[in-house]
Amino acid sequence: MKRNLFPIRKGAFVLTVAAALSTLPSQAQSSGADVYKAKCQMCHGADLKGNTPGGRMTHAQPLDTPEVIKKSDANLIATTKNGKNKMPAFAAKLSDAQITSVIAYIRALQKK
Repeated sequence: MKRNLFPIRKGAFVLTVAAALSTLPSQAQSSGADVYKAKCQMCHGADLKGNTPGGRMTHAQPLDTPEVIKKSDANLIATTKNGKNKMPAFAAKLSDAQITSVIAYIRALQKK
């Protein structure tokens, strides 16, 4: 009697894919808050004011000012990707999804 092993192979495939997805780099799974804390907070501060040692040294722009609040998301994304003044470019360090999520997080903090 010949047994059909396809269901077993299919189940093994599903488990393999699930295991692979669960081991993606944590950076790819980071939320905007995680990215902000890891990459932005050291200069811009938890309160967006830029009043940190790194922020004072680099003259980081506070992110809660009316002039920054009125900037478009596209402008903030471009600044994050390409850098500006002493702010480094993050295009090679963060994915587009991470940059978009960190801008959304900044916007949420600006409303508080």
